[in-house]
This record gives sequence, C-alpha cells and structure tokens, in this order.
Amino acid sequence: MNGYDEYETIAFERSGHILKITINRPDVLNAVNARMHGELSRIFYDVAADDEADIITLTGAGRAFCAGGDLDWLQAAADDPALFARIALEAKQIVFGMLDCEKPIICRLNGDAIGLGATIALFCDVIIAAETARIGDLHVNVGLVAGDGGAIIWPQLIGYPRAKEFLMTGKIIDGKQAAELGLVNYAVAAEALDERTDEMARRLEAGPTMAVRLTKAAVNVGLKQLAHGMMDASIAYESLTNSMPDHQEGLAAFRERRKPKFSDR
Repeated sequence: MNGYDEYETIAFERSGHILKITINRPDVLNAVNARMHGELSRIFYDVAADDEADIITLTGAGRAFCAGGDLDWLQAAADDPALFARIALEAKQIVFGMLDCEKPIICRLNGDAIGLGATIALFCDVIIAAETARIGDLHVNVGLVAGDGGAIIWPQLIGYPRAKEFLMTGKIIDGKQAAELGLVNYAVAAEALDERTDEMARRLEAGPTMAVRLTKAAVNVGLKQLAHGMMDASIAYESLTNSMPDHQEGLAAFRERRKPKFSDR
C-alpha cells in the first residue's frame, strides 16, 4: 500500500477515508518484537500525515489483539541496558504518536490485549471489545513497572484505586467486565464486533472532519500534559526494574511455565 510498504508487522486496508490498521504477527498472538516496536513508534505519525485517511481502526490479526512483549525480545532488553534505552525512546513515541494524531482511532479489540497491547488499546479514542477479549497489564508479573504508558492511562479510565489494583497485581478481565468498569466503551458478542466497529467508523467519517479532529485534540490536551509529565519517570522506574534480579526471575518463570519466586527487598 502506498506510503506503508516498508511495514512488515503491520497490515493496512482502506475503505473510503477509513484506514484499517492490523497488528500482524498472528502466529505469536501479535507479540511485540523489536521490529514491531519500531514500527509502532512510527505508524501514528505516518497516519497523521496520510491525507487519504480520516478515521483509523486498529485491531489484531487472528485470535489476539496484542499479547504484549515477545519473550526473547524482553530477555534481550533485560540483558542489554543500551537496548532497553532505545526501547524506552520508542515507547514514548508510541504514546505521543497516538495522542498527537488528531484523527480518531477506534480500537477493534478482537482478543487478548496484554501489557503494551493493553496500553495501545486504552490510548485509542473509542474502544469496542469482544466480550471474550481479555485485557490486563502484566508488567508486574515479570518484575517490571508498567512504564510504557499503563501507569498513565489506567487511572484516567477507571480511577486510581482500581488502576493500582490492576497494575500491582497483573489482574486480567474480559471485555464485558472492562465495559462495566468503564475501561472500554462497549463490549459486544464476537460475531458483532465488525458491525459495531464499522458503524462507529462510518458515523465518524460522516461527521465534520475538522470538528471531529479538533474535538479529539481539545480533549487530549490534559492527557498530553499528563503524559509529558509522567512518561520519563515511568520509563525510568521501568528501566530500574529491568536491571533487577526479579525481572530475570519473572522471565525465567514465564518461560518455564511456573510461578515466579521473587526475592527483591
């Protein structure tokens, strides 16, 4: 597709002025590796400059939306602080790219959104989830701080006490529970997900383009200020935990399919 040919882990489809973006590593539940993370850090800037796209829908290929970080990539970052520093810069670009893009982004939450996958879903402007989709931020389960934006967006959607519970325990909920809490806009039967997503996209496409865009921009002013104020500290905390033994233990336990034995004090 013109303008997006260099992307390998993200697919694109146009319908009028609606651009569908699909996170596209279905064989690994769309887990994020180095290539995908770099592409996610650029895509929302490219979309913002795409004169043919007014509305964006974002989804995942196959059974999942995005299952979070690829284990080998996370291990490489744990072993190499310089690599984590590059990842941290890209993490900021993902969040700021979504916030700075004035075009509405509709999340078609088709399946599991875990860790960074949850962050990306929750920074979308309208979130329509399958009732069976699961969402959770599991950074803490591998000994990390949710520094990629989770600590910013969860409290804004469901309040601080609930957000802290989810982020400190790594609790996962399904789409129906997420809608009841206000974490997502709607939860629908899986077979109705396409229809509801398309309906929302067409409704926004039919609206006054600049008024819709600038309404998003106006609402995002406070959220952008918050993100700029918090992101560096959040990433610094995540970087600190990235170098701790508990993170190595969390990764080993995940790889070995066992309960981690954390020891940091």
